[in-house]
Amino acid sequence: MTTIKDVAALASVSFTTVSHVVNNSRPVSADVRIKVEHAIRQLNYVPSAVARSLKARSTATIGLVIPNGTNPYFAELARGIEDHCERTRYCVFLCNSDDDPTKQRNYLRVLQEKRIDGLIVASAGGDSVLASAGVPIVVVDREIEGLSADLVQIDHERGAYLATCHLLELGHVRIGCITGPVQTAVSAMRVQGFLRAMAEHGIKIVKDGIVEGDFTIPGGYVAASRLLDRVKPSAIFAGNDMMGMGALRAAAERKIQVPEELSIIGFDDIELSRYVYPALSTVGQSILQLGEAAAQTLFERISGNAQGGPQRRVVTPQLAVRESTAAAL
Repeated sequence: MTTIKDVAALASVSFTTVSHVVNNSRPVSADVRIKVEHAIRQLNYVPSAVARSLKARSTATIGLVIPNGTNPYFAELARGIEDHCERTRYCVFLCNSDDDPTKQRNYLRVLQEKRIDGLIVASAGGDSVLASAGVPIVVVDREIEGLSADLVQIDHERGAYLATCHLLELGHVRIGCITGPVQTAVSAMRVQGFLRAMAEHGIKIVKDGIVEGDFTIPGGYVAASRLLDRVKPSAIFAGNDMMGMGALRAAAERKIQVPEELSIIGFDDIELSRYVYPALSTVGQSILQLGEAAAQTLFERISGNAQGGPQRRVVTPQLAVRESTAAAL
């Protein structure tokens, strides 16, 4: 590997002069600069980011830990974060925890070893490594109990409430609910929104009408199959769009027409929800903008411009009515 000393030898200058040219840290003559730049091109020299980070005490990198890289929601979230980082000349180390606290803990230790400047995490659960990370942290999507950090998330309870109210206003009373994993705070908040809407409208929950899923398409398919075979609802609120798509598949296999015989609404408003057939009604907010907001919040901490203690940015979801919901028969 070519070093700064190799460049200095070819250009017949000191390695400190090469450093001044590379970093623009001190003026050098035009002739010397031309010689050094020619040597850099000839040797294909790439400056050491490690060496520069030691001097600047900044690596210009952040860590991003997500629970499921195959979920389009987190892919879109990561894209929003990456877009903001690219504009600020930061790089992102992306780690997928697979909702496994042990895997998350291992990744967090690796990121600490990389001397990241900050961390954005959609957590698989609380972790002592997070509390001792020693860098600014922004929690996105899933609040972590006991961790003092900035939070950026959508209003999960409000979104589920809006989705359920939409079904109720269409005249549906036999409404099934597919939840996410019961141990996650996000799932609990969305169930609370569903229950609040039902209670406010004086509608009792159908027996066995709440079924646990896992935020995946196959999980939504299995849960919806149980609802359709046992409960026979006229509408389903799925705890995220992925499970809503699984419900569409389960209905199609049973020759149940959506939305004529069954209305389905999801949560998140991932891009794919617009292109399935029928297009999935949902609630959400721009996921890209949510990622941008998380990155902006982190950089305010890194730069020292953030004021006061941990901040909470809770984004209000919006209802997106598409083809998968209609008035009850």
